[in-house]
Amino acid sequence: MKLFSVDGPVYRFFSRLWDVIVLNILWVVFSLPVVTMGAATLAVYTVTLKMVDETEGYVARQFLKGFKANLKQGIPLGLMALFCAYVVYLDSELFRVTEGILFLSFGILAAALFGAAFLYAFPLSARYENTLMGNLKNSLRITTRYLPRSLFLAAVLAVEVLFFQFNSTTLFFGILIGPVCLMYTVSGVAMSLFREIEKDNA
Repeated sequence: MKLFSVDGPVYRFFSRLWDVIVLNILWVVFSLPVVTMGAATLAVYTVTLKMVDETEGYVARQFLKGFKANLKQGIPLGLMALFCAYVVYLDSELFRVTEGILFLSFGILAAALFGAAFLYAFPLSARYENTLMGNLKNSLRITTRYLPRSLFLAAVLAVEVLFFQFNSTTLFFGILIGPVCLMYTVSGVAMSLFREIEKDNA
């Protein structure tokens, strides 16, 4: 039956699922020193952006190649992302303790600004040659220029995170494929926007 053949949807689904699992394991292992989390994330994006076009080849080999190529920019980008996440977390803890409206306002503003700056920063860094600040600025511009689609992407990511935390079963899948699943989702939207921008610039 074609349904279960090598070219069938069932085989393609499980093949893609296996690729995601492999990528997730590699991301976790290469992120363990924490300082290399940004480089590992960029390595995943080098693969998931190609997965969107179905041109990824061997995912483990592509990941290792991407990790080595993105160490220089990935480390500072990852540390900046972790620092910004910690700022938002610290502000939320201060609001929880003090219930001050100032902390709430700052937290919402910081989360929106950091989210816009980092939403496309990693796929931009994985796809294009640019400076660290250049990619952050471009991510902010793309987010604001394509605000409806960016908000839709943020909503989808939020639903995925909530789904993975729904119960112990979904939490298991969240551990198994969660991070790469989120990056794959971002890659799908990012590639469509990148193609539009490249077409407009051409």
